Formats: sequence, structure tokens, C-alpha cells
Amino acid sequence: MKITRIRVFQTGLPYVDGFYAWGAGNRIDVAQASVVVIDTDAGLQGCGEFTPCGENYMVAHSEGVPALARLVAPHLLGQDPRQVGLIERIMDGVVQGHGYAKAPFDAACWDILGHAADQPVWMLLGGKLCDGAPMYRVAPQRPVDETVAELQRHRASGYGQFQIKVGADWAEDIDRIRATVPLLKPGEKAMADANQGWRVDNAIRVARATADLDYILEQPCQTYEECQQVRRVAQHPMKLDECVTGIQMAQRIVADRGAEICCLKISNLGGLSKARRVRDYLIDNRIPVVAEDTWGGEITSAIVAHFATSTPKDYLQNSTDLMNYNTRSTGVGGPLVRDGKLYATDTPGLGVVPDFESLGPPIAEYAL
Repeated sequence: MKITRIRVFQTGLPYVDGFYAWGAGNRIDVAQASVVVIDTDAGLQGCGEFTPCGENYMVAHSEGVPALARLVAPHLLGQDPRQVGLIERIMDGVVQGHGYAKAPFDAACWDILGHAADQPVWMLLGGKLCDGAPMYRVAPQRPVDETVAELQRHRASGYGQFQIKVGADWAEDIDRIRATVPLLKPGEKAMADANQGWRVDNAIRVARATADLDYILEQPCQTYEECQQVRRVAQHPMKLDECVTGIQMAQRIVADRGAEICCLKISNLGGLSKARRVRDYLIDNRIPVVAEDTWGGEITSAIVAHFATSTPKDYLQNSTDLMNYNTRSTGVGGPLVRDGKLYATDTPGLGVVPDFESLGPPIAEYAL
């Protein structure tokens, strides 16, 4: 089997609730999705997607995928996409870093491998170790009364875990946390996610002022070292997110016991192949994980769902249905949502196909 054509598509994904604010002054109204579609001489097709949460998020932007395609497509054409390890090595050999841009190519090859093997991707990743991933839902930065109303709306839809966005103003964030966390019902969980937004001293102030509340403190500061400073003071479980960038950082976190939970954004880690290795290493060392990505539509959600399904239940903190954050689609099909849980399909591959009507014509195409 050979890759005969690679296409790149882009489309805007408007946020379903108007605007999405997080961290230290970040805001998104429309996310820019990049979708990679790979065709083969066997008639099989695979797809992948990368969508950054804003153009400056983790220095990842929508121009990365088409730029990478210009460089790697000549090396991928003619290769067997089922050899996902070889595809990964080829891309890493051509371009150092920029894993977020490689991620959709990697996912498209896993999709093709699943179709070729007549198996869902979760089976190829190790099997169904979690039948229905518990989901969280984000409450972006808004006035506290609106945040409270949003949490109640999401609870009514079946969500049992909530990510409260903080990080803009530490004093107001104390009020936001104190107003929302006490509303949790038995069995529910909350994460106060600063998205790197606080200085160390202010993060410590927040932790001390909310020490009596039970929630997870997520990525309070920009760097790993700063988060560890806060960790030495805070009594809350620490969840690391943006600084979990690869296996080397995972090894450091394990050696330091630097977090209780690690958020694995598949694109941030360089794609499904690399994310799988990081996940398995962390779980081998008894650190639970979150299965998610930076943003995305149905294609990204399908990738996340298969990743979550192949993660041991006891070590999967949560996942989320990114497809339901948007008013437009990238794919047709994809995972199912039921009773607050995310279910991957049992059909071959990722169980999703590109929504070509929504995507429009390709912005780039390469063929043998």
C-alpha cells in the first residue's frame, strides 16, 4: 500500500457560546482547524486534525500544518501509511519539533491502519480499557453569576467534572473559586485552571486563600519550575498541562513526583504515536492522565475518544467532547456522548470521515 495523495483543508470553528476566555487575557471566538486527508492506492483514506486554541497558544498556529506539509509531503508520498512508526521517523527526520503540525498526519495514518486491519484504532492502541470516558466541561472566564449558571447547565447535560478558567486576576479568581467549588455535588470534581496565567507569588496567594476547598489546581504558572514552587505550598492536587510536552518532561515529572495528574494534549505531544508512549509511561508510574487536545471538531474528538478508550479506567481522570464546543464541523460521524461520557466508535479506523462540505476546497494538495 502506498500514499498517493495528501490534502490539507482549513475551516473556522466558531465557539458555541460566543467567546472563550482563559488564562492571562486570552480569548477565542473562532478556532482555525487544519485537516489532513491521506489517500492510498488501495482505496483507503485516513484523516487527522489539528486546531489550536487561538493563534498564540503554546506557540502553535494554523499556518503550521500547511507549512509542514510542503516539507514532508514529498517524503511521505509513496510510503506505506500502515507503518506508523516509519512515518513518524520520516517526519521527525525532515523537521525537528513542531509536533502539533505532525499530529494530523500521524492520526491519518493510524486511521488508515485501522481500516486496513478492519479494527477500530482503540484496538490497535491496546484495546478497550475504558468503556465510556468521563467528561469534563469548561466554564470560561465570565462574571461569577454567569459561571455558576453555566456550571448548572452543564450538570443538567450530564457532566460531572468542571474546569473553571482562572488566571487573569488572582484576587477575582479567589472569588470565582470560592463561589463555584462549594456548589459541587457528591462525586463531582472541579479543576481551577490558570493556563499558566499567574505569577508564583499570586498563585500561592490563591492556594492559601482557598486551602479549605477541595479542587484540583491546574497549571498555575508558566514553567514547570514555577509550578513546583507553588506545589511546595499548595495543599491541592496539582495537574500539569501545557508544560507536559513529551517523554523527557514525563520522565522528569515521575522522578520529582511533580504532579498528581498530567493532561495529555495529543497535538502538544506530537501526535497519537508519541502521546501513547507518554501515557503508558506515566500510567506505569501510577500517575493518572487526561485525554484531550488543544481544540478541535469531530476528527480531533474521534482521535481523543480512541486514545481515552485505550487508557486504563482507573488512570483516566477525564476527557472532553471538543466537537460540541463548536457550531461547525470538521467531520461526519465520530464519537458518541451519553450520560456524561465519551464513547469511541467500534467501526474500523477512527470512525469519522471528513466533512468536505464544511471544509471546502483544499488549500494544498500533493500527489504522486
